[in-house]
Amino acid sequence: MSANSYQHRIHSAAEPNSPLFFVFHGTGGDENQFFDFAQRLIPSAGIVSPRGDVSEHGALRFFRRTAEGVYDMADLASRTRAMADFIRAHKDIAVPANTIGLGYSNGANILASVILEEPDLFDTAILMHPLIPWTPAPQPRLAGKRVLITAGQRDPICPPAQTQALADYLTAQGTDVNIAWHPGGHEIQQSEIGAIQEFLAR
Repeated sequence: MSANSYQHRIHSAAEPNSPLFFVFHGTGGDENQFFDFAQRLIPSAGIVSPRGDVSEHGALRFFRRTAEGVYDMADLASRTRAMADFIRAHKDIAVPANTIGLGYSNGANILASVILEEPDLFDTAILMHPLIPWTPAPQPRLAGKRVLITAGQRDPICPPAQTQALADYLTAQGTDVNIAWHPGGHEIQQSEIGAIQEFLAR
């Protein structure tokens, strides 16, 4: 895999040793969905935003599923490896001071899957409405990583109990985890944006 293995949008940082910010869209989005948002969050960062290469009835995703909340685990494993290689290639080019990931929904899920398999690729992750419907294996290399999870208390796609289970798992690995809940569902609310801004400012 190479830095061009996914169609993507990129912005190179103006200064060396700047952060590198990867952003991952939700189902039906594309590489533009969070690109400008990322630039506003960290203006000094280099930004890489890949386009999902799986089509579900025309909606782009990062891996296949067989039903809502039911993942094709073999496909997820394969595409997690491919995404990790893509990320590594961009890190080798940029040589960033630190690496941050942000994903929403399906994008949060591929980001989480990469982090669970290869924690050293990221220093910080923002998982917006993730759904990890399996129990991950222990991963001691997650210790010291910073993770923000944002979620809706009435999310019909990502049940709060599973969101909490993911946070509990990460905490058990020694990860610095924060959760920002809002009272709604799967939509992104303004309070989440504020929580992300506060998290990155710390």
